[in-house]
Amino acid sequence: METPSSQPKRRGRPKGSAAKSKDEREKEPHSSGKMRGSASKRAAAVDEEYVQWKSLVAVLYDWFANHNLIWPSLSCRWGPVVELGRYKNRQRLYLSEQTDKSVPNTLIIANCDVVKPRVAAENHIANFNEEARSPFVRKYKTIIHPGEVNRIRELPQNKNIVATHTDGPEVLIWDIEAQPNKHAVYGAAASRPDLVLSGHQDNAEFALALSPMEPFVLSGGKDKTVVLWSIQDHISTLAANAPKSAGSGGSIIKSADNPSIGPRGIFHGHADTVEDVQFCPSSSQEFCSVGDDSCLILWDARVGNNPAVKVEKAHDADLHCVDWNPHNDNLIITGSADNSVRLFDRRNLTSDGVGSPVHMFEHHTAAVLCVQWCPDRSSVFGSCAEDGLLNIWDYEKVGEAKDSDIESDEDEEESPPGLFFQHAGHRDKIVDFHWNACDPWTIVSVSDDAETSGGGGTLQIWRMIDMLYRPKDEVLAEMQHFKDHVGKCTPKSKG
Repeated sequence: METPSSQPKRRGRPKGSAAKSKDEREKEPHSSGKMRGSASKRAAAVDEEYVQWKSLVAVLYDWFANHNLIWPSLSCRWGPVVELGRYKNRQRLYLSEQTDKSVPNTLIIANCDVVKPRVAAENHIANFNEEARSPFVRKYKTIIHPGEVNRIRELPQNKNIVATHTDGPEVLIWDIEAQPNKHAVYGAAASRPDLVLSGHQDNAEFALALSPMEPFVLSGGKDKTVVLWSIQDHISTLAANAPKSAGSGGSIIKSADNPSIGPRGIFHGHADTVEDVQFCPSSSQEFCSVGDDSCLILWDARVGNNPAVKVEKAHDADLHCVDWNPHNDNLIITGSADNSVRLFDRRNLTSDGVGSPVHMFEHHTAAVLCVQWCPDRSSVFGSCAEDGLLNIWDYEKVGEAKDSDIESDEDEEESPPGLFFQHAGHRDKIVDFHWNACDPWTIVSVSDDAETSGGGGTLQIWRMIDMLYRPKDEVLAEMQHFKDHVGKCTPKSKG
């Protein structure tokens, strides 16, 4: 058995530390004075930063919703839009519940009312109850998951189909609409996945991706391998042509007595646990992976099972996450336990045998857990970390001269190059986030609140004001128009 020190760094809750609900945490007896004192100081610092952030919510956000989670969720993903409205759209949201086994672990399908831009009132945005559940998020269906839900990914060809990673070697495929709704109580039988993907020889907990080009699935795990499957090996018809029968949602998964398929390829090249994988946006045969060996590897399934390019020392510590730019096939971002995000150009990945990033983005103070490109702007991406911050970056702003008509305070901490927004609404480590492709500047993020509150988690759905990302000339023109309008409406004083 591995000792805790030899185990790969876990991006969710460390193995051996049981998840606790917020209800359980409130019932626990107080800890010793020394522990209580250090925890109080840490909590006071977090509270101070949070109060400062909350005072600016109405100024910085076009919309914000806070949803208290009884159990932490290690993943969050947007599903399909199911209803269009005048002021808001209803959209599926995929979450999980990581429990202490007093009740089953679950895959949660929620309905989220996404308020449209420039609709929410300022007082409604600012006056939220952080201890309550949001009226914008309502549970639609519960699937009892066999084991933890460490990662959720939706199939681009049919977002009613999702893949999950658990604390085992298999990847599980679920037809959300076809699955029955379950009541998660102690002793309840686990739901049966519609398809099981086998091929790993050890647990595969986090590294999971689905191709935007074809229904292909990619996974990485503790066996140091990257495994590729095609759902086409077990379907009756493609998603686009599938007849939509009642309750099936256009399923592309064919039922079977033993719904399991083997891989199309197993790829060897990492020397330690593979932590994340991602497909090239324009090819289901090209993909990349990162791992605890500090390597970034590019693969091409058309030419074999060995690395096409291996980047040694892509970071100075374990790599946790990777994403491939959907607008530019040459650009890849990575996040690491060294607290940094790095941008690579696959045309020039190495220098003197080690990783040669185009730029290093350094502002997090703890391990980076997730990175993702913005679906709307080719130069923009986000990163979240164990420091509880979600940073939005624009690499085109790196090296850009500061506005000459804005004088900065010498005592004010300067923002690092490329950083143009920082979401500080979580009090604990942000374990996952996802841009909404149907409403591109709306983001969902989840935090595991074990350190600050002893259990549970927080789900937040938010959208920064559009004046922060729209072209400067366009924003200035709008402000001038508003100024002129106010001037015309202001009563002139009598001489």
